[in-house]
Amino acid sequence: MGNPDLIFALAGAGALLAAVLPRLLNRRPFSLPLACLLGGILLYLLPLDLPRPDPVAHRALVEHATEICVLISLMGAGLAINRPFGLRGWASTWRLLGWTLPLTVVGVAGAACLLLGWPPAAALLLGAVLAPTDPVLASDVQVGEPVDSEKADDEVRFTLTSEAGLNDGLAFPLVFAAIAMAAAGGFGWAGEWVLVDLLYRCGAGLLCGLLAGKLLGRLFFRAQVSDLRLAEHRDGFVALAATFLAYGLTELVHGYGFIAVFVTACTIRAAERSHGYNGVLHGFIEQIERLFTAWLILLLGGFVAVGGLAALTWRGAAVSLLLLLVIRPLTGWVAQLGGRAGPRERGVTAVFGIRGIGSLFYLAYALGHADFGVPAEELWAVVAFTVLASLVLHGVTATPIMTRLDRLRDRAGDAETEPAARHL
Repeated sequence: MGNPDLIFALAGAGALLAAVLPRLLNRRPFSLPLACLLGGILLYLLPLDLPRPDPVAHRALVEHATEICVLISLMGAGLAINRPFGLRGWASTWRLLGWTLPLTVVGVAGAACLLLGWPPAAALLLGAVLAPTDPVLASDVQVGEPVDSEKADDEVRFTLTSEAGLNDGLAFPLVFAAIAMAAAGGFGWAGEWVLVDLLYRCGAGLLCGLLAGKLLGRLFFRAQVSDLRLAEHRDGFVALAATFLAYGLTELVHGYGFIAVFVTACTIRAAERSHGYNGVLHGFIEQIERLFTAWLILLLGGFVAVGGLAALTWRGAAVSLLLLLVIRPLTGWVAQLGGRAGPRERGVTAVFGIRGIGSLFYLAYALGHADFGVPAEELWAVVAFTVLASLVLHGVTATPIMTRLDRLRDRAGDAETEPAARHL
């Protein structure tokens, strides 16, 4: 376990950096996760008595730590979205979920079979693990604080936030398919998978999320007893209560808790969309998310520093880069053709499919349930390299690209309003 006193000191330093760095790095092409990654690498290169980050030996710990981080980020994403839920308003999201997610799985699995020679179950697992975008590391390209106006969510930020909020849960059926294929072989499991893992568990996640959100929203804002009307008491930690309650109850009935948490957050927000308590809940959950993110990315940097990528081959790196530079941008672009986003917004949305903590969780979960015929070290190396490449690529480019996009949007808005003002 290393030196406990040193670990406490570094945990405190990491928490302090999580509070300070976002302000120091504001408007700079350098994200908080990227800073934490470099900090973790430097820490583990120093001769310090630190525990070795080994996801194979400590698989269960990695699974649950990343699970908590994703849950918290899903609650934050749902509370931040200002646009009311609907088929038309969320059309861009449905396009990415319906087309980009499955096509990405097929593309990555095909690349793993052709380039790496992996068996079908392992290839499918890699596709399922890397397909979902991440709500944890994508703060620079997602919506910010809850506000009164739904128009505050521009199409790019809204689409990336809502996509990440839902596809983290929708990737679970694909992970279960890979587990079933590895355990049983063939396709005799397909019927049960469709009925249970796909239809029932997704439906249970959606239904439980709606019920939990409705009940909690009524409690927070419209309880008959004033002491139970929690919105009047401004306790932010209630967001954690909503997160764990929705997740735990849904998992007890074997539904997808990730879906339930995001739906719960959206439903709570819809209960009183303009109430200031939404900002209190979101502010608290965002702080906890930043804290967990800083710690986990520091450990990911340590994993790299101690040789965690030793099992990575050039073919594995090629699969990762194909995903980030070809598969995601291409499938993201195609999915939005004919949608409400313009060409510029369509391109940015397609490119910024950030991979992160969710992928680490899914891999840790799957490796605890089946043997995929590929060394666990190699699977971890490919997935970790993908997350690292995404952190660097998107961490450096997100701020300047989004800033330029905002400026172009503001100029277009000024150009539209100026003739109208002259006419008046």
